[in-house]
Amino acid sequence: MSHSPMRINDKQFVGSVLELFVSKKHVTNMFLDNDGVLNDKFYGKDINRSVLISTIESYQIAQHKDIMLEHGALGENILIDYNPYNLQSGTKIQIGSVILEISQNCTLCKSLTKLDNRLPKLLKDDRGIFAKVIKSGEIRYRDKVYIL
Repeated sequence: MSHSPMRINDKQFVGSVLELFVSKKHVTNMFLDNDGVLNDKFYGKDINRSVLISTIESYQIAQHKDIMLEHGALGENILIDYNPYNLQSGTKIQIGSVILEISQNCTLCKSLTKLDNRLPKLLKDDRGIFAKVIKSGEIRYRDKVYIL
């Protein structure tokens, strides 16, 4: 599902949060600070890879190849209904009270072969995008996603 962009006070509304995950555990809200997602297994490890954002489209790509995945299987922290993969590094987005800065595309992940041998190649450029936390806060299920 894609939304037509809408500008609101220097923010462009692009979508909403569909699901949230902390270390693959489904949650209804999460707290983030400059070290990433609190209580996540990657918290404090690499600031530029502290938050993984995926789009529902990644799951649809897999589904079109008869690969059925539960949401969260791609290791994302935030699953949204907007495809952010074409956003440039340095782009800032706001979700809830949190401001994130896109840092890099998610690299090819061999661990996806545990789910299906075809996944790493299939989702090479469509697994997710990493972001770092610029402004700490809370993200909740159904929060709106804005490009700043």
